[in-house]
Amino acid sequence: MSTNDSPLESAQQAAQVLNDAAGIESHDIALVLGSGWGSAAQLLGDPVASTPADQVPGFHTSQVSGHPGTLTTIKVDTQAGHKHALVLGARTHFYEGKGVRAVAHGVRTAAAAGAKTIILTNGCGSTHTDFAPGTPVLISDHLNLTAASPLEGATFVDLTDLYSSRLRAVAKEIDSTLNEGVYAQFRGPHYETPAEVRMARTMGADLVGMSTALEAIAAREAGMEILGISLVTNFGAGVSEQPLNHAEVLEAGQQAGPRISQLLADIVRRILK
Repeated sequence: MSTNDSPLESAQQAAQVLNDAAGIESHDIALVLGSGWGSAAQLLGDPVASTPADQVPGFHTSQVSGHPGTLTTIKVDTQAGHKHALVLGARTHFYEGKGVRAVAHGVRTAAAAGAKTIILTNGCGSTHTDFAPGTPVLISDHLNLTAASPLEGATFVDLTDLYSSRLRAVAKEIDSTLNEGVYAQFRGPHYETPAEVRMARTMGADLVGMSTALEAIAAREAGMEILGISLVTNFGAGVSEQPLNHAEVLEAGQQAGPRISQLLADIVRRILK
């Protein structure tokens, strides 16, 4: 892939590789599996193709523990017949320093591969005690605190209902107890200070993390319908007296993994029915 390629050209090249690997013309849905969500792929259906990220134009092996570093096509059996899900296990985080184009490349590739719907998941902190570790939360809106955008030039995109109210309603058909919350993306990779968590809470955020918002903006530009789901892996700094570390995030994800993975697989099938 040439560095002179536009973001859309790069995405089209990557999408062609993935569609060819799966032997299909297009995908129906895409999923970005964040910390704690990786087991969902095994419950969706039968893998058709799995390609290492570094063999797909514009992708690279993830530097973050808990991300498998592969791009997988899964055949999902639904009432309407066979559908194909693209599971992006090679998320690029903004803090990796590869630029906003790299962060948005995954969702743009999914759109170019034919997916009309994308599910963005993450592991995150909670700004209050109402959402305890292990709780899945539907993202209703976000605060982009990265001081960046994946959009380039005079590209004006409406972010009203960015996280689809229709898809949130579908998710609640599967689990009516699901709560909704506002997600704030910080740049990272350092965790937020207690003051920053209080600031985010005052601004309306229930959840804090280091992904998702930039991807959601790029997905909306590409015309995709978006469902966002966070797994609360820890209380934000200052909400509890416990110090924060990445091992804690991974452990919380592992403990909640079976339950949230089944939830996500059921939501995907309901969307595709």
